[in-house]
Amino acid sequence: MIIIIILAILFLDQLTKFVIIKELSLYQSVAVIKDFFYLTLIHNRGAAFGIFQNQFYLFILSALVAIGIISFSLKNNKTKKFSLYNFSLALILSGALGNLIDRIRFGYVIDFFDFKVWPVFNVADSAITVGAIFLAWHILFSKKKKY
Repeated sequence: MIIIIILAILFLDQLTKFVIIKELSLYQSVAVIKDFFYLTLIHNRGAAFGIFQNQFYLFILSALVAIGIISFSLKNNKTKKFSLYNFSLALILSGALGNLIDRIRFGYVIDFFDFKVWPVFNVADSAITVGAIFLAWHILFSKKKKY
């Protein structure tokens, strides 16, 4: 089940980025819900919120390390059944893979969800964020600590 989740999110991330780069030019913005939500194509050469611009090798290395650690954790998790812990790691892993693919292919990450009050982001970023929230929830509120 975890593999299916990873592949589905990775596919959705790459598909949405493919469509966006085919339909929009750089910095072009299209209103989906006027004055609230737009699709705006940007090339993010930084990390979250655009910090650490143009640190290509740092981002590649950190993504590979994160992917390795998460993959190891999923493979060696004592609980092989579906759990919030496994689900959160699958979300983070799929997001890391999606953005890593962009960095290797283009040298930057394709971002396009634009709420104008928050930095522009993509499906992979969303997966990482939701996965991190679920992981924090699991760590803080799980009665049995099985890591």
